[in-house]
Amino acid sequence: MFHWLEKNPFLFSVGVFIVIAFAGLIEILPNFAEAARPIKGLKPYTVLQLAGKEVYKKDNCIACHSQLIRPFKAETDRYGQYSLSGEYAYDRPFLWGSKRTGPDLHRVGNYRTPDWHANHMWNPKSVVPDSIMPAYKHQFKNIADTETAYAEAVTVKKVFNTPYGPEIAPGKAAYEKYYKSILLPEAMKIAKAMKNKDVEAMVKQGKVPEIVALIAYLEKLK
Repeated sequence: MFHWLEKNPFLFSVGVFIVIAFAGLIEILPNFAEAARPIKGLKPYTVLQLAGKEVYKKDNCIACHSQLIRPFKAETDRYGQYSLSGEYAYDRPFLWGSKRTGPDLHRVGNYRTPDWHANHMWNPKSVVPDSIMPAYKHQFKNIADTETAYAEAVTVKKVFNTPYGPEIAPGKAAYEKYYKSILLPEAMKIAKAMKNKDVEAMVKQGKVPEIVALIAYLEKLK
């Protein structure tokens, strides 16, 4: 039936290519879809963590740090388990980065503590003598933009069906309730772990410094 195809090398080659390509798509695409789903146990960012992510972007941490561990022994020995696509399911945008002036941070929450981060951001050389990173002392005074972070959570819940609970709802009143009952206790936990009395006093006054939000975000990277 297909003798004519066998006698035409060009058409035969095209036909073989189409069959193999179609079979490859059937095999590969479902795996891509599965890999892109959130890994088991993955939770969306809290509002405080989203605010910290904005500090991370604003202060251009991505210029020197990646968040993508490749499946090579040299990387997994240093940074831990290689990154899985499902771990980024709630990242908008991804902060993979492409340069490592400093170390990769995708597993930094597994081996650094809030007080280490606080000392590092205040004076990098106090914990890493050879560090060339600048100090970020302004983060201890600047107030994190938690209201915009809350609006982002409301948006991704509605648009992308991100699995937030009923505590994330539209409106100023909902934000203020969330801020007092959920965000401030979360911030206080970070502030106490930082062992910084000035930061702790600010949170007690209802103010959340950028450093607290940033550390909450870094603690999420595990």
